[in-house]
Amino acid sequence: MPTRGLLILAALFSIPSAVTRAEDKPQYEFGDIRIPQASAAEPVRSEVSVEHALRYLDQGAAAWNGARKCVSCHTNGTYMTVRPALTPQLGAPPEAMRDHFVAQLAELAKVELRDLKKSTKPAQVIYTAAGLAEWDAHVSKTLSPETDQALKLMFAIQLDSGTWGTLDCWPPYESDAFHEATVAAMAMAAAPGWLATIKDEALLARVEKLKNYLRTQTPPHDYGRTLLLWTSTRLPDLLADDQRQQLVDMLWKHQRADGGWSIRTFATPETWGSGNRAEKLKGEPEFADPPSDGHQTGLAIIVLRQSGVPASDPRLQQGVKWLRTHQQESGRWWTRSLNTDTWHFITYSGTAFPVLALALCDAL
Repeated sequence: MPTRGLLILAALFSIPSAVTRAEDKPQYEFGDIRIPQASAAEPVRSEVSVEHALRYLDQGAAAWNGARKCVSCHTNGTYMTVRPALTPQLGAPPEAMRDHFVAQLAELAKVELRDLKKSTKPAQVIYTAAGLAEWDAHVSKTLSPETDQALKLMFAIQLDSGTWGTLDCWPPYESDAFHEATVAAMAMAAAPGWLATIKDEALLARVEKLKNYLRTQTPPHDYGRTLLLWTSTRLPDLLADDQRQQLVDMLWKHQRADGGWSIRTFATPETWGSGNRAEKLKGEPEFADPPSDGHQTGLAIIVLRQSGVPASDPRLQQGVKWLRTHQQESGRWWTRSLNTDTWHFITYSGTAFPVLALALCDAL
């Protein structure tokens, strides 16, 4: 969208100055938006503030749109795959967010297909399609021409294996091809009526190739298994009932004594990003007993709820209790990055997932 529009959006969602320290290098910054670094030391709120969480999510995505001018998995990609589902509780997301994705789709469509298969481009195409599909599913309630175009572009760069290219670098996003396949599958399932109206035989074959990949490829870790379970809630024919139940049981086994979940227990260091974070992760003081975090606790609750676990399940309520007692003053839930200890961008999904998790448990 035009820069002026982004500046207006930035002004509407500016974080209170009390949370900002001038000496900090911001986690997100654009126009009047200045979000300080994420830190485990930030004070915890006495009660959950949906307003602060939503402000952080709106601001972070708007700042990324304005400053970075791309679609990223960990920020505006997460925003558009999660925030539209909160429309019944929180109202529709700003139209400017969809405008940005439509503009990015137009730019991606200009790139040669062979170049779209390289570097971070496959992830950008997939998350653009996923975000537009979620908007159609929860906001407009009808399939848009842009979503149809984005999904077809996504399948046009699919590999023969059934998945997409990845850099295998930044866990958990853009760290393995299995992850990308689950996001792509959820996108095509979310788009209203898209799967049912496909007539092109070549496109149908690509859809089946993706399903076959997810059925036959062994997930690289339990985090991948969590995403596979989530995907199966939208594609009922993807897994047999006993396979789904095994994945549900796996999730429960990871629940910690405090009721939360920790992303660091869902994969060995050697399996994150082809092992490129192993040395860092093994050297952390918390390696042997990592704490629960917002990202994985929110994700686990979302997947369990959408897999049919009732909100009243005592184990799920323990997770809800953890979320309600661990939101920070800025509106974020702390999650330590698996990559560097600078940006901690995973606090973004570590905030989006908890808000959706609380909504699915009628606990907002």
